[in-house]
Amino acid sequence: MKDIKPAILLFVIFTIICGGIYPAVVTGVAYALFPHQAMGSLLADKNGKEIGSSLIGQPFADAKYFWPRPSAASDFGYNAMGSGGSNSGPTNPDYLKTVGDRVKVLRDTGVTGKVPADLVQASASGLDPHITPESARLQIPRVAKARGLSEESLLKLVTHSIEPRQLGFLGEPRVNVLELNIKLDGAR
Repeated sequence: MKDIKPAILLFVIFTIICGGIYPAVVTGVAYALFPHQAMGSLLADKNGKEIGSSLIGQPFADAKYFWPRPSAASDFGYNAMGSGGSNSGPTNPDYLKTVGDRVKVLRDTGVTGKVPADLVQASASGLDPHITPESARLQIPRVAKARGLSEESLLKLVTHSIEPRQLGFLGEPRVNVLELNIKLDGAR
């Protein structure tokens, strides 16, 4: 019994510290130093209505929008609760059929030449909000036609939407599809 009382007391103390005080302090510091990120990096449309997070991919299928990277999240695409890849290997027949179907959809919309992998292959999380600048440029003719805009104006919009490497050397240049589509809806 003399060993159980200190063990229970330590359990209660560490539960309060690690399960209550520490998370509250970290959350408070996050809200104070990084309020936008702590609130989920939410983005709003031109009317101020929150429509999504810049950190999670969104489904866009309409020809007048830039399309994101495909999602392999379970149940339905871009489901943050079911994040994860398909875990299918590059020789899996179902995977090859899925990628082939995605290439066919792009070809049917007028895409010619080499199709970038990020337009036909899902990311590991299934929630990646970014595509390569090349993938965004490839979609310009379809979006321009659907919206009645010039390809030159869309190229400028895409160019201004390219995010550089983080800290100048991490990752690759990328375009956040939700942010680009919000700018597109606000363009005249």
